[in-house]
Amino acid sequence: MGWERKLSRGSFVRPFLKNHWRGLCSGNVGLHRGVLDSAPPVLPAFDYDPKPYKGPLAEEVLEKRRKYLGPSLFYYYQKPLNIVEGKMQYLFDENGRRYLDAFAGIVTVSCGHCHPDVLNAIMEQIKLLQHATTIYLHHAISDFAEGLASKMPGNLKVVYFVNSGTEANELAMLMARLYSGHLGMIALRNAYHGGSSNTIGLTALNTWKYPIPQGEIHHVLNPNPYRGVFGSNARCYAEDVQDHIDHGTSGKVAGFIAETIQGVGGAVELAPGYLKLVYDIIRKAGGVCIADEVQTGFGRTGSHYWGFETQEVIPDIVTMAKGIGNGLPLGAVVTTPEIARVLAQKIQFNTFGGNPVCSAGGHAVIRVLDKEKRQIHCAEVGSHMIHRLKDLQQKHDIIGDVRGRGLMVGIELVTDRKQKTPAKAETAVLFESLRELGVLVGKGGLHGNVFRIKPPMCFTKDDADFLVDAMDYAISKL
Repeated sequence: MGWERKLSRGSFVRPFLKNHWRGLCSGNVGLHRGVLDSAPPVLPAFDYDPKPYKGPLAEEVLEKRRKYLGPSLFYYYQKPLNIVEGKMQYLFDENGRRYLDAFAGIVTVSCGHCHPDVLNAIMEQIKLLQHATTIYLHHAISDFAEGLASKMPGNLKVVYFVNSGTEANELAMLMARLYSGHLGMIALRNAYHGGSSNTIGLTALNTWKYPIPQGEIHHVLNPNPYRGVFGSNARCYAEDVQDHIDHGTSGKVAGFIAETIQGVGGAVELAPGYLKLVYDIIRKAGGVCIADEVQTGFGRTGSHYWGFETQEVIPDIVTMAKGIGNGLPLGAVVTTPEIARVLAQKIQFNTFGGNPVCSAGGHAVIRVLDKEKRQIHCAEVGSHMIHRLKDLQQKHDIIGDVRGRGLMVGIELVTDRKQKTPAKAETAVLFESLRELGVLVGKGGLHGNVFRIKPPMCFTKDDADFLVDAMDYAISKL
């Protein structure tokens, strides 16, 4: 959709141009930019026209949603978007307006919206068999398990398929407790591991927790290089884990779980070397080590295929979801044969885990990411974007921290850099401004003051430049 079409449709451009010309008349031009640069940035060209939309409009959809769906559901933006079509890194609303999707359905779309190879695999399978559980044989399930196991280091070779990251973490916690013979689980503050009655216990953000029993789960200091009490000193944070085991447990624990880069918590990368120290402590206390790769897996970090590899460790159990299916309801737990055997003492079964359609789609995702060299792509584009964002940080004091790897990036906004005061109100204003400019980002952190930039992995350098330029423009207008 070209610039002229946007103007002719009375889009977001008009109010910004109106403000721009008002600035010319008042002489208030070039506060942050030169006169020639003060027009809003324009989306990169994209050779695709969305199909005409003839369905219900936003107001009708919202009314029905309020009437029939649970009141706990929330939506982004003061005027929620009615998204009706997606293609690769872009989304389209009911009016055919194109947006750069920099959040990927909450870090779920890995290959790209409606990637043809993934769609073809799904459609070919669904025409033959939509569902059969694991009580029967089907090659799609075992083929996918083989493909997934081939991506794992060490002896991580046994795969359990589930339907979400929450289910994956539930199963991993069960495995840890059965295998170790202990109950106590250790997780990090600021973590998010799911919203079920058990994984809420692992989660450590009060905005996501209901007042229910946590069930033998304890949270240690978060090794946050930006806000943590010990900065980037991994050894001090690891000593806190040992101190907790010594004083808060029997001396034995079931396991330890951590995201390598905390997602919902605001794209927080753990202090370098932290997991290697902690894994050693946990194993000496009889526990197993779980890596939550729900958001960091499948090459998104760029430097490595799995997030835990950035910390030079091999976990005992790995959980994954989101990008594994490019939008399909799919998750997995991968562990060692020794740990897997503990589940054989009873029946362990998941009706939809290993569904042939999801398995065919998930296997296609792995093949696409390999064929298109998306890990290398994430490293190159992510490095370019982070470099530009750090330059922007030098220009705008509101940007307190830029962090992350590859295409998993966080931008923390503050009103005072020294005090690191969360810029909650300003973040909300910029969030709306970015949408008006055509950029959809996520929000995270306890105070909602972190922009989460985690787009589909087909996101380009031109997209990255547009995003940074849009952020520069929006901040300059605050």
